[in-house]
Amino acid sequence: MSISSSSSPERAVYDDTDFFTAQRNDSQSSLGVASLRDMTMSSSLEFEHRISPVSRLPPELLIYCFTKLSSSTDLKRCMLVSKTWSRNAVDLLWHRPLCSDWDKLENVTHSIKEESSYYPYYSLVKRLNLSNLSDQANDGTLQPFTLCKRIERLTLTGCAQLTDHGVGSIVRGSNSLLALDITGLDAITDHTMAAVAENCPRLQGLNITDCSKVTDESLTAIAQSCRHLKRLKLNNCTLITDESVTTVARRCPAMLEIDLHNCRQITDESITALVSRGRHLRELRVAHCSLITDNAFLELPMHLAFDSLRILDLTACFQLHDEAVEKIIDSSPRLRNLVLAKCKDITDRSVYAITKLGKNLHYIHLGHCAQINDQAVCQLVARCNRIRYIDLACCHRLTDKSVKQLATLPKLRRIGLVKCQSITDQSILALAKPPDSSGRLHSLLERVHLSYCVHLTLQGIHALLLRCDKLTHLSLTGVQAFFLREDLTTFCRVPPEEFTEHQRNMFCVFSGPGVNKLREYLSADPSVNGGTATMYDDREGEDQDADQQVTGMMNATGLGVDDDDVNEDDEAGEGSQDGVEADS
Repeated sequence: MSISSSSSPERAVYDDTDFFTAQRNDSQSSLGVASLRDMTMSSSLEFEHRISPVSRLPPELLIYCFTKLSSSTDLKRCMLVSKTWSRNAVDLLWHRPLCSDWDKLENVTHSIKEESSYYPYYSLVKRLNLSNLSDQANDGTLQPFTLCKRIERLTLTGCAQLTDHGVGSIVRGSNSLLALDITGLDAITDHTMAAVAENCPRLQGLNITDCSKVTDESLTAIAQSCRHLKRLKLNNCTLITDESVTTVARRCPAMLEIDLHNCRQITDESITALVSRGRHLRELRVAHCSLITDNAFLELPMHLAFDSLRILDLTACFQLHDEAVEKIIDSSPRLRNLVLAKCKDITDRSVYAITKLGKNLHYIHLGHCAQINDQAVCQLVARCNRIRYIDLACCHRLTDKSVKQLATLPKLRRIGLVKCQSITDQSILALAKPPDSSGRLHSLLERVHLSYCVHLTLQGIHALLLRCDKLTHLSLTGVQAFFLREDLTTFCRVPPEEFTEHQRNMFCVFSGPGVNKLREYLSADPSVNGGTATMYDDREGEDQDADQQVTGMMNATGLGVDDDDVNEDDEAGEGSQDGVEADS
C-alpha cells in the first residue's frame, strides 16, 4: 500500500489556541476506537496477528502508543508498517488536519474528494480550523468540506469573506458539531444560525463575536434546540436583547460561560435570569452593558449562594453602586476574578465587601474607581493575600501607603497604577523587593504599569529593574524622566499607528527584550548608579551592587525596613494550585 503525503496531512497544533479548544474538552474522544473495531479483517490479516506479537495488541493500546508520537512523519511511517497499524494511525493524522497554508489545504481537499482513496478521509475529520487562512478563505474554500459530516469543532475565526451560503453548507448535516467559532464574520445572519439550530443538537460552544447581524430570532431557536450549550460568546452582537438571553437562561441549564460584552440592549432581567438559573455558571462577562443597574443583583433570590461563579466582568456598568457589590460578594463567595473598572460610583464600602473573598480572590480590577482610599486598599491586601493581578488606574486618592502594602503580596505578578499621581519612588522601592538570605531575587512581578506617575525618577525605576528579574512589561508613558530622553525611548515599543503626534511623543512602553536592554543601559549609566556599572557579567557582583543602590535609595527617600513590615496571616505563604489567573 502506498500512503502519499497528500493523503496524510500534518497534524494541526495551532488548534490548541482556539477559543473553544482552549477550554476543557467536553466531548467524547475523537479517536473513534469503536469504529476501528468495526472494520473487517481478512484471513491474511488474521494470520499476521498470529505470527507477529505486536500485531496482537488491541486497537486501544496501539492508538495510545501512537498518541505519544510528537511527529506526524513518525505517524506516517507507522501507517506503512502493516494494515493494522495503518488503520489505527490514520485517525490520529486526520482527525485534525493541518490547513495552515494553501498548499496544505489543497492536499487535504484533494484527498477528501478522491473517490478511489484507501480510506474515506472525509469521515475522519473531526476538527477543522481555517483561521490561518482568514484573509483568503471564501465560500468556495469550504465546499470540499461539505462531505465531512463528523466535524466536532469548526473554527473559522476572522474569515470575513465567508457568508451564510458557505458556513450554512458545512453546518447542514453536521449532527456531531460540538463547537462553532465564527468570530468576525460580519456577513453571517440568522440564516446560518437557523441552520445551526436545526442541525446541531449536540452543540456545546458557540462564539459569534462581531456577528452584528444576528438577532433574537435565531438565538432563541438555538437556545430551544441546543440544550447542551455550555459556552456562549455574543460580544458586540448589538441586536441581541433580553428576549433571547432569558431564553438561554431558561433552556440551557448546563451553561458555564457567557460573554455579553457590548450587548447594549441587555438589561437587569437578563443578568438576574442568568445568575439565578445558571447554577453551574462559572464566568459572566457583561462589560459595557450600560443599562444594567443594582437591581440585576439585588433581585437575586435571598439566601441562595452561587458557588460556581468564578469570573465576573462588570466593566463600565456605570449604574452599579456599593449595594450591588455587597450583594454580589454575599451571593458568590468563591469569586476569583472581579472586574469593576469604570464603575465610578463605588466607594471604600465595596472594597471592604470584596475583602470577604479572602484567599479566593486572584484578580481585581478597580480602575477609574476614583473614590477608593488607602485604608480600603490596605484592608484588601490584609484579607486577600493571594492576589496576583490588581489594577488601580486613575484611583488618584491613593498614595505610597497603598503601594507599600500591595508590595507585600507574595504572589503579585501584575500591578496597574496608571495616573496614580501621588505615588513616588517610595512605592517603586517597595515593589523592588530585596533578595532573600541566599541572595536570590524573589519578586514575581511581570508587568508594571506606571504611566503618568509623574513623580518617578530614573533611580527608582532602575532599582525596580534590578530587583524584578521576571519583568517583561513596563509602561512609563508621560513620565518625564523617560519619554524626554531619546537614548531611553530607543528601547521602547513602536507606538500604535492610530496615536496622535502628541500621544506618540509621550509614548514610553518597554516590553520583552526592551526591558532587558533598558536595565543594562541604566546599569551602565554613571548618572544613575553613581559610577558603578553593572552589566551582569558576574551575578554575585550584580546582586551586591543592586543591594547598595537600592539601600541608598531607600535611605534617601526615608523608606526603611520597618515600613515594609506587614501583619500577614499564618497562611500567606501557601501556594495555590488552582490554575493560571486570567489576564486582561
